[in-house]
Amino acid sequence: MADIFHVVPEERHNALIAAAYRRRGYSGAEAAAGARFCASATRHGIRTHNGLKALHLDHQLGSGAAGCKPRARIEKIKTRFRGAQVWNANRKLGQATGYAAIETAIKLADRYGVGMVSVDNAFHYLWGGGYVMEAAQRGYIAYTNCTAALAEVVPFGGKAPTLGTNPHSWGFPTTAAIGYPIVIDWATSVVAMGRVQQLLREGKALPPGAAVDENGQPTTDPARAKSLLPFGAHKGYGLSLMNELIAAFIGGSLPTLRNRWDREPEEKHTCAFFFQVWHPDAMNAGAFARGRNQAENVKAVIGDILGHGNEGCMLPGQLEAEAAARSARNGGLLFSAAEIEAFNEVAAECRQARWKLSDFRVAE
Repeated sequence: MADIFHVVPEERHNALIAAAYRRRGYSGAEAAAGARFCASATRHGIRTHNGLKALHLDHQLGSGAAGCKPRARIEKIKTRFRGAQVWNANRKLGQATGYAAIETAIKLADRYGVGMVSVDNAFHYLWGGGYVMEAAQRGYIAYTNCTAALAEVVPFGGKAPTLGTNPHSWGFPTTAAIGYPIVIDWATSVVAMGRVQQLLREGKALPPGAAVDENGQPTTDPARAKSLLPFGAHKGYGLSLMNELIAAFIGGSLPTLRNRWDREPEEKHTCAFFFQVWHPDAMNAGAFARGRNQAENVKAVIGDILGHGNEGCMLPGQLEAEAAARSARNGGLLFSAAEIEAFNEVAAECRQARWKLSDFRVAE
C-alpha cells in the first residue's frame, strides 16, 4: 500500500519551524535559515533530515545540550591563501553556518576559480546535499563533507562505534543537460541514523546488514539498533575515515568524544565542515570532440552513460528532482500522518496552533 501524504503550505511549515527555533533562543536570521533548510529537505523528499530531525538533533545535542549556541558569531581566522577561508563557528546553528559557507565558497570561486571554506567548532548542518544542490543550480560544481554529531558507526572489522555517519555530498550543474543538477549525496553508513528514527516512527524494519544491537549482533529492528555499519565494507569505511582525517587537519578532535560534553572537558567536542566550490570555466581545457562546447560535452557524456540499453537507469539527484516536482504540483510540502502528529509536539513546545489532518488535502 502506497504511503499517503498530506500537503502542508510551505509558509505554515516555515512559521512553525522558525517559531520553535526562536523559542530555543535563536535569532530571527538563524530561525529563518533553519526553516529554509527544513523546507528544502522536505521539498526534495529527504524525510530523514526534515524539521523533525533538525529540531530533535537541536534538542538532544544542540541548544538543549551545550552543543550549539544560539546567536553565536562566526570568527574568520586569518590565512595566507586568498582562495580559502578558515572559520571558527563558535557552535553556531549548523544550517545558518552551512548556508554562509557555501555562499562564501561561491564568491571565492567567482574570483579565483575555486573557493574553499573549512569550519571548526561547528554544530551539525544535517543534509549536505542541500548546500551543494543550491550551488549546482546556480552553475557551480560543489563538494562538502562533515563529521557527524556522534560516533555511531563501527569501523570495518571492528566492534565499537568510533566513526560518524560522515556524509559526502557532490553537486554538478547539469540542469541544461538533463533538467536538474546531479547530486551525489550519501552517508558512509548503510543508512543514516535519521532513517532509523524514521522507520521506528512508522513501524518499519531496517534493511539487513545496516545496524547492530547493543551486543554487536545484527538487527533489523530500529528499536534495537544501537550502532550502524559502513556501506560497502572497507570502501565505506575508507570514505568515512576521510571525513575524520579532513576534520583532524581543520581542528576536529576525537570522534568518540564528539558531543559528549560530560566526558574529558579539556578535549574538543564539536563537528567540522569542509566546503569546496569551483567554477566550471576554471577547468575548461577547450578541446572538446566534434566542436562541442563544455555544456554540450557534459550532455553527450551523460547521454552515452545512459545509452546502450541503459536508458532506464537512474541518475543521482533524479529522485530529489522528482520529489521537488511532486511538491510543486501539489503546491506544498508533503508529510505523512505520523509526521504531522510529531509536528504537533513541536507546536505544543512553542505554543503554536496544532495541525489538523483535516486542514490539509491529500497529495495527488
